[in-house]
Amino acid sequence: MSEESGRNVPADPGDRFVEVFNLVGPLYRRAQRKVEQDAPLEGLSVGVRAVLNMLREHGPMTVPQMGRAQALSRQFVQRMTNDAAGLGLVEFLPNPAHKKSSLIGLTGAGRTAITAVIDREREALRQAGAGLTEAEITACIRVLGRLLHSLDDVDVN
Repeated sequence: MSEESGRNVPADPGDRFVEVFNLVGPLYRRAQRKVEQDAPLEGLSVGVRAVLNMLREHGPMTVPQMGRAQALSRQFVQRMTNDAAGLGLVEFLPNPAHKKSSLIGLTGAGRTAITAVIDREREALRQAGAGLTEAEITACIRVLGRLLHSLDDVDVN
C-alpha cells in the first residue's frame, strides 16, 4: 500500500480487483443455490426470479429491455418469461411503442411471489451483514457498481 492524498492506495488495483472477482463468482453461485433451494416455496427458478424482480423494480418491460438490463441473451429472458407466464406470474401487455414486442407485466400472483422471495432474502442478508457498517456497505456498492459499469460494453446477444 502506498500513500496518495492521505488515502491508502493499492500498489496494483488490478490485483485487488481479481480478489473481488474471485469472491463475487462464488458469492453469486451460492446465492443462486439458495434461491433455488427456497424456490419450491413459490415455484421460482433463478431466471424466473430475475424476470419478476426486474418487473417489480421497473414496471412493465419488453424481453429485449430485460435482456439488456441484466446482460442476458434475449432468448434466455424469453424462456424465463414464458416459464413465468406458464405459472401465471406475468402477463403479456400491448406495447404502444412496438407492435411485435409486447410489454411484460407482473400479475397479482407474480407480485405476491416475488415479494415473498425478496422478503426472505432480505432477512437472510440482514443476518449475513450483521456487524458491517453503513460505510462498508456503501463502499462495497460503489466498488461493485463501478466494476459493473466498466463492463457495460460486453455484448451478450
